[in-house]
Amino acid sequence: MSEEIELKLSLPPRALAALRRHPLVAGAEKLGNAVTLDNTYHDTADLALKARKVAVRIRRRGRVLLQTVKCAAQSAGGLSSRPEWEQPYRDAFDFSQVDDPATAKLLARHAATLVPVFNTRFRRETRLHRAANGAEILLMIDRGEVIAGDRRAPICELELELQSGRATDLLELACELARGVPLMPNDMSKAERGYRLFLDQHARPARAEASTINARMDPVEAFRTLAFSALRQWQANTHGAAGHNDDAPEFIHQLRIATRRLRSLLRLFEPALPAGFTDTWGERLRETAERFGSARDLDVLNTELLDPLVPDWLTEGDALPRLLEVARAARAEARQAAVRGLDAAGQGRLMLEFTLALHCLPTNPLIDSADLVTFSRLRLSRLRKRARRRFEASDSLIPARLHALRIALKQLRYGVEFFAPLLPAKSTARYLDTLVRAQDTLGFLNDVDVARGRLDNWAEEDESLRPATAFVAGWHGPRYARLRRRTLQEVRPLLWGRAPWRT
Repeated sequence: MSEEIELKLSLPPRALAALRRHPLVAGAEKLGNAVTLDNTYHDTADLALKARKVAVRIRRRGRVLLQTVKCAAQSAGGLSSRPEWEQPYRDAFDFSQVDDPATAKLLARHAATLVPVFNTRFRRETRLHRAANGAEILLMIDRGEVIAGDRRAPICELELELQSGRATDLLELACELARGVPLMPNDMSKAERGYRLFLDQHARPARAEASTINARMDPVEAFRTLAFSALRQWQANTHGAAGHNDDAPEFIHQLRIATRRLRSLLRLFEPALPAGFTDTWGERLRETAERFGSARDLDVLNTELLDPLVPDWLTEGDALPRLLEVARAARAEARQAAVRGLDAAGQGRLMLEFTLALHCLPTNPLIDSADLVTFSRLRLSRLRKRARRRFEASDSLIPARLHALRIALKQLRYGVEFFAPLLPAKSTARYLDTLVRAQDTLGFLNDVDVARGRLDNWAEEDESLRPATAFVAGWHGPRYARLRRRTLQEVRPLLWGRAPWRT
């Protein structure tokens, strides 16, 4: 068995020339001529190997046939390490060299029923980069397609494979290349893309993963684990939004959630991180999240506040239909602006630099010896104290102060979700349910306040819309007033009652 450590980067075809001209690529040793690789992936009719995240591939390179078995490994920032078994193929599958017992047993059970499922065909250029520190890295430029029946999907990517050195050497090289070439880290293997194409599955917005930390971790290890999880969400949604998918608004919303969770995570673990790390990365991530705020506000205005209206005979004239048209046009324009402003190359560069920073985080004996459970209780207690201060400042029910309370509760919620594996499961679930309900209430109040400002601006620009904006305010007014009166009653038990980390 060999261990394959690689970094996969996607790029637009128009950027291939720039990649080849880059000094680090042009100066790397060329390993032969470009070759065409035909690959056929096999599985059972019911995709039993896919279910266990095992891939079996037969590769044809000229007259040579190679059999490869790979097991999936979780990756983030495009960097992955996975076991691989490769050997010549001679007209029949031979899995005798697979020395992982579970994988060998799976393959032996299904060897007789393996059939071709999909293919990849691409042209590969290979070069060898020798870094100043002695590391050796293969640079493989692949251009071609994934083929599943009548369906096709393009391949245009750069793979960096470590021959000798450290995983961080791959990231350092990628960061250098990304300064001049639009590269995006990509965690999806060609096999995963092939299965998705075979099943005709389209990308869906990625939501936050459940926390997988455990009490044996030190704070830096826990932080890195949680940060990689949020990085995967950020990365997947950037790919989805950049693909001009019909779900682009939701991809962008989930992208914003990922960066907000990362910023909360940075603040939560600040005592365990190097000086300046939280401030530097918090600011860089804030710029990314705020870039798409207008599009999200207009989505909420349309879907949450305007779509539920049932005017029937309650309004006269065409003011309301024209207001709805103005709102829909503004949403469409904001969505287009968000996609245009996505800057996938800039996002990719930021992801690579953040991934490298995570891998390079220093530690020390004090952090190594810190008890993560104690650390979690101290940090959650601090978040709750901050929320209490925001609560006490909200007695006047001023919208800006309620919004500040909402932000504090959101940070508390993220903290509880991050540390959930260290807390009692049932009481944590109940606490989170109550916290989410309170946050939703405050979220509705904030949505109405933000929308009211936008509606007022439209009415100032066109006075004939004034009756329609008044109707919208009147429609939601009773619910707004009711929730505004009771919101602090909902929040108080969360901040002064029993908490799952205080047992």
